[in-house]
Amino acid sequence: MRVFADRLLGVMEKNTRDIAANWAKDVMKNPKTPSFHSMTQEQCINYAIDFYKNFINIYFESRPYPKQEAYFSSYAERRYREGIPLHEAIYALIMMRRHLWLYAEMQAIFMSPMDQYQAVETLTKTIRLFDSGIYTITKRYQELAAQAG
Repeated sequence: MRVFADRLLGVMEKNTRDIAANWAKDVMKNPKTPSFHSMTQEQCINYAIDFYKNFINIYFESRPYPKQEAYFSSYAERRYREGIPLHEAIYALIMMRRHLWLYAEMQAIFMSPMDQYQAVETLTKTIRLFDSGIYTITKRYQELAAQAG
């Protein structure tokens, strides 16, 4: 799995700006993310670049959850202060995950049956990290709302 993950995240690292630009274009017009519509494309690209760079670092940690919790708490705090509703912050994150995998598919790195098996394992870990991140974001938004309350 490590070899495939290295390949996937290597593609991601080399093409972060392209992946982020594709995400920015979509998030700025998606009806489920209206808070992002008034942002500049560069603001959105920078959000995604920040996310993808942090995700790469978190992914290869032997114990990713402390770093994951710190990053996603920070993500929640920034989006909360910007006035982005929780459901939009989470949907934007889901779109980032989707764009990562769409880009990987376009690069045809899932060629052999072994690649496909390793892709499933990598996808499973990616989903676990995102799911844990969504939990952290939701929890932090609730804490921030209670403090403001």
